[in-house]
Amino acid sequence: MTEADLKKHIEAAEQGPKKLAAAVSGLSDKVLRYKPSPEKWSILEILAHLADVEIIYSHRMRQMIAQQGSTIAPVDQDAWAAHLGYLDAAPAELVAQFGVNRHHNVRLLRRLKPSDLGKSAYHPEKKGDVTLEEQVPRFAAHDANHIEQIERLKKQAR
Repeated sequence: MTEADLKKHIEAAEQGPKKLAAAVSGLSDKVLRYKPSPEKWSILEILAHLADVEIIYSHRMRQMIAQQGSTIAPVDQDAWAAHLGYLDAAPAELVAQFGVNRHHNVRLLRRLKPSDLGKSAYHPEKKGDVTLEEQVPRFAAHDANHIEQIERLKKQAR
């Protein structure tokens, strides 16, 4: 990954909180809780997922940078959604939590040296090492994918 690529990913990640806030601004409780089917997530659950995943990315990136060779804890996102009160959370608080944690993660990425991108950790779900260079694009794109999902759900709920 070039420095220009890294900068592009960081800039995309930095825009995530504003885009997420705009996507859910003014939505009714009915739209926030709409589920296209029982096994699919609502917008509210997506918000809670994004808030939690930002913490996960935060920890994983820090592990890779500071504790090279460590093992990443696997995450069952559906179990988190089912057992961590995702439907009881306040949307504004989730957006704020996501934004604050994203801000700190972007600050961390801005401090990276090119040599840091090769640092890695073992990922049990992938059965191998993942590098920071692989994680940065995933980190930057994760919320954008869910914002697209939110836009589809808003249309379906109306």
